[in-house]
Amino acid sequence: MLILAFDTTAAAVSVALWRDGAVLAHAQEVMAQGQAEALMPAIVRIMVGAGVTYAVLDRIAVTVGPGSFTGVRVGLAAARGLGLAARKPVIGVMSTEVLAAAVPAAERSDPGARVLAAIDTKRGDLYVQLFDHTLRSAAEVCAIAPDALAAWLGTGPVVVVGDAATTAAAALGPRARLSTAPALPDTGVLAQLAAARAPAGGGPLPVYVRPPDAVIPAHGGRLRP
Repeated sequence: MLILAFDTTAAAVSVALWRDGAVLAHAQEVMAQGQAEALMPAIVRIMVGAGVTYAVLDRIAVTVGPGSFTGVRVGLAAARGLGLAARKPVIGVMSTEVLAAAVPAAERSDPGARVLAAIDTKRGDLYVQLFDHTLRSAAEVCAIAPDALAAWLGTGPVVVVGDAATTAAAALGPRARLSTAPALPDTGVLAQLAAARAPAGGGPLPVYVRPPDAVIPAHGGRLRP
């Protein structure tokens, strides 16, 4: 199975071509903003460099959040557009799932081990999701303040991954251990997860967790008489 996978939910643009368990090509450019302008050129470079056309892809994989509100929208819009044009199914995977799946098996080998994916919301709190040692979800994704994390998590040790892993580990104290997995979603792992999932009817939907800061003004922004 040949998959084009990309992520713009974090502070980077990441693109990978994956086939049957192997990453054929990969590129990641770290950036705080500008993903909308950088994504398509990055995809083109990967496709052209690998000598692959959209016609031979089996599916397209994209992260659906949580993460940057704009980044989620950019990635989903690109995936839907490419999927429609190339007539390929689009598979959406949560960024927290991708982060957790990148944690090495040795770091979660204990049956009582748990994995916490933690993402910086840039608003003073964290997007978090908890997984058991088999990477099954043990709690729904949510936004939580660092000082409330310990009570939410309960007792027991935990392996922490994500760009907010250091913040989460500091809040949890000695029972938290930082994973050696990448802090940003690995698009090779994204493709691996997407390969095992059936396309959803209607395509993937965004996972925002919380509403955006920007809202439509009263009266649609029109000047009032």
